[in-house]
Amino acid sequence: MFRTFGIAVIFGLAWSDIAQAFDPAQPKGEVLHFTFEKSKVFPGTFRDYWVYVPAQYDGKTPACVYVNQDGVGYNAPAVFDKLIQEKKMPVTIGVFVMHGRVKALSPNALDRFNRSYEYDGLGDAYARFLLDELLPDVETKKAKDGRALRISKKGNDRAIGGASSGAICAFTAAWERPDEFSRVFSAIGTYVGLRGGHNYSTLVRKYEPKPIRIYLEDGSNDLNIYGGDWWMANQSMERSLTFAGYEVKHKWGDGGHNGKHATELFPEAMEWLWAGWPAPVKTGKGSSQLQEILIPGEEWKLVGEGYGFTEGPSANAKGELFFNDVGKGKTYRVNGEGKPEVWLEDNKRGDGQNFGPDGRLYAASGSENAILAWNEKGESSKIVGGWRGNDLVVNAKGIYVTEPGWDGKSPSKIHYISPKGEDKVVDTGLKFSNGLCLSPDQSLLYVGDMKSHWVYSYQVQPDGSLSHKQKYYHLHVPDNADDSGADGMRVDRDGRLYVATRMGIQVCDQAGRVNCIIPTPNGNVSNLAFGGANLDTILATCGNKVYMRKVKTKGAPNFREPNKPAAPRL
Repeated sequence: MFRTFGIAVIFGLAWSDIAQAFDPAQPKGEVLHFTFEKSKVFPGTFRDYWVYVPAQYDGKTPACVYVNQDGVGYNAPAVFDKLIQEKKMPVTIGVFVMHGRVKALSPNALDRFNRSYEYDGLGDAYARFLLDELLPDVETKKAKDGRALRISKKGNDRAIGGASSGAICAFTAAWERPDEFSRVFSAIGTYVGLRGGHNYSTLVRKYEPKPIRIYLEDGSNDLNIYGGDWWMANQSMERSLTFAGYEVKHKWGDGGHNGKHATELFPEAMEWLWAGWPAPVKTGKGSSQLQEILIPGEEWKLVGEGYGFTEGPSANAKGELFFNDVGKGKTYRVNGEGKPEVWLEDNKRGDGQNFGPDGRLYAASGSENAILAWNEKGESSKIVGGWRGNDLVVNAKGIYVTEPGWDGKSPSKIHYISPKGEDKVVDTGLKFSNGLCLSPDQSLLYVGDMKSHWVYSYQVQPDGSLSHKQKYYHLHVPDNADDSGADGMRVDRDGRLYVATRMGIQVCDQAGRVNCIIPTPNGNVSNLAFGGANLDTILATCGNKVYMRKVKTKGAPNFREPNKPAAPRL
């Protein structure tokens, strides 16, 4: 929604008219006009953009930056002139960019208008467009007097804003890349069901909070159409942000879907968004569910990097943590200083793995098409073979292994291997069976279906067979994917299920609901395990990197005796 056409008509005001509303003796920045049509993120698009260069900018010190969707709005250049002069905001370069259009090939055809696609869509595409393409293009330009345009690369020095679809676009850029954009101005935001924006009010409550400060504006006569109710959606966003502990301020009015109220509030919004700078934007504590898991001030720590692909995080009876570099066929043990040391030089392309009650490390071998058990000396024994497993879990009653159907044609299977070595297929029918674990009391088996948004729950029978199969845990799916990517899983002693997904570690209660989401620093996670002397450290394998983080909760490895957690709240 909310169409704009360029600098001359934003909110019906031209830059030449805007300046008259402010002190004519005040130092004035300049506004430069450029075009951009080299995008790889949005191929084939062209767009206009304008750059505001404040009079106080010296051309040497990188300036803060404010990015605005839909071109120049809210009398922004004149507002910036005044606030920068009064030192109520830092020296800030403004970048005002239009949405992309793909030019039609003939006069009888329409351009393709990319506005809703770029602005309303969730995911990191627009943030990548700004960071990798547009802002670098800005830095190739110069002011009229030859000053080079240098923009700060610090997220704390960057703000972004817009109206309607441009507002949700601004929030999405900060949400996806809070390390790059930490301050958001949102006017009549389109947090409704056009391209998934209605999910934000839920996700904000569940995600570990991010360092974002946001100013919200809307009016009670905003749109109420097929996509949703803008007025109610903006109030839901404000309540969710407040619930999660974000720095959020709002001003509600009785206006409709236009820029009048936002233009009136813009000076106040900018002053508030930049208040206290250069002190960093604060991060909230999050929900009570997150606070039960996370330790304040305790962040992810890098264990190692430069691997091919990491998998199989596992802890032994001592709490020592291990993981595989599947790409290079090595197994690492994390030492007491949190550093990885090679434990197996050749692990036979080990993938998922877990320790058993006998102290051996059981692993799915990709090169041997077998389940191998490794002793403390690094010697292996074959348990079963003839097929390639993915992930596995071991307890005193046997081993469960997923065989996904790697070629996309073979059926996906779950194997049960008894203590006597008998190999039985105990379930089929999942799209791509991946990570699995047992409940803390070991009465239920949980299996992630990677190509869906479900984790299945089965009741384990005395003979190892599975009954009462249910699509039980409902996972969130990112906008740029068709499935959750559910991979490795673990449980803690209180019955929570931790699932490695495309959106981070989704933590579910026993009733099958995602309570919170904990992202990893590089945005990837394939598996996790609890380790350390008290089993209160999470080791996460994240593509070419491995991280660890101390938490309040304690893991429940399935090779130990079962424990019965308290019943869930229903």
